[in-house]
Amino acid sequence: MLRKPIEGEKKVFMTGNEVVAWAALAAGAEIMYGYPITPQNEIMHYWTRLAPRFGRKFLQTEDELSAGFTTLGGVLSGVKAFTATAGPGNTLMQEPMSMAEMMRIPSVVIIQQRGGPSTATVIYSQQEVTMTCFGGNGEGLRVVYSTASHQELFDYTIKAFNTAWKYRFPTFVLGDGYQAKMREPLEIYDPELRGIQLVDPEPYVVRPGIIGIDREAAHLRNTYNTEEELYEVISGHIRDYEAVAGEIEEYETWAIEDAEIVVVSHGVVSRAARMAVEELRASGIAAGYFRPITLRPFPVKHLREIADRVKELLVVESAYGQLQKLVQIAIYGSNASISGHLKPGVGVTAAEIVAKVTELRHGKDKGGIRK
Repeated sequence: MLRKPIEGEKKVFMTGNEVVAWAALAAGAEIMYGYPITPQNEIMHYWTRLAPRFGRKFLQTEDELSAGFTTLGGVLSGVKAFTATAGPGNTLMQEPMSMAEMMRIPSVVIIQQRGGPSTATVIYSQQEVTMTCFGGNGEGLRVVYSTASHQELFDYTIKAFNTAWKYRFPTFVLGDGYQAKMREPLEIYDPELRGIQLVDPEPYVVRPGIIGIDREAAHLRNTYNTEEELYEVISGHIRDYEAVAGEIEEYETWAIEDAEIVVVSHGVVSRAARMAVEELRASGIAAGYFRPITLRPFPVKHLREIADRVKELLVVESAYGQLQKLVQIAIYGSNASISGHLKPGVGVTAAEIVAKVTELRHGKDKGGIRK
């Protein structure tokens, strides 16, 4: 039996990458497969320091394509395996994650977003939303948690393992370069002390017993010979995904009851958005705040209910409309207008959001046309 890495609860001051390594240990991860890329490198560094103390393992592969496929191999053999990457590595990781989507392999991937396209910067962005939610040649049957703090990096990394193994869809924790590198206080804990029952893994291959006598054959496939055969399998996966989407969806709101304009954001940008809404409220402007925690499945019903009773949504993100597209799809047909404060690859401050909302209100008061 693996030794518990965390006894009780502890207050700590860590970088986000260190937090992820501790959370994976607490979740019972047995092995990490990885390839270095900034800004997620330190997840590997911390894991390789900590893992031997608790009987866990690490394998460095030749690239992210291999890291993804070896992660799936570990899962198929019945161990809790995970990987982490960023930017171009996330691009390569989409092929194995498409296979995980097709074969319902419960894989966990941590993404620390960096600037793109291509190599771009190693610093920060929110430009990996579309790729993480819908990458690969599949239907986007995956779970994507977008974290806003180090506490959430810890909480949702643990949760990602349970989600992946419970629902059998690839599960991503979407952080970014700021979260990866900065330090902030949080509480790390033994999940069982908070009533979190960790889902035990089980092997897909080399299972005990004789096929046809003790158990059925597994029939693990990601290749199909006819259109009809593939359609039947994919349709089943889609039905399963849609049946549990409501259980998985998570979101956060503040001051939306009487709001006329709601700021929509995710990840670390939502910290600036929340500060901006508090400042706008203090100045008498009826602003509200909505943050999707799951970007996939997106909390469509909840945002739609808000959009049906407010006049305007302002989408704020460090990308050129990747969250905005999800919002537009979610509220299609609503009377609420959508504006954007879109800054690909650059951080957003509360002061900018306050200025943008003020500009929009002045435009409305003057009867001007809003962009």
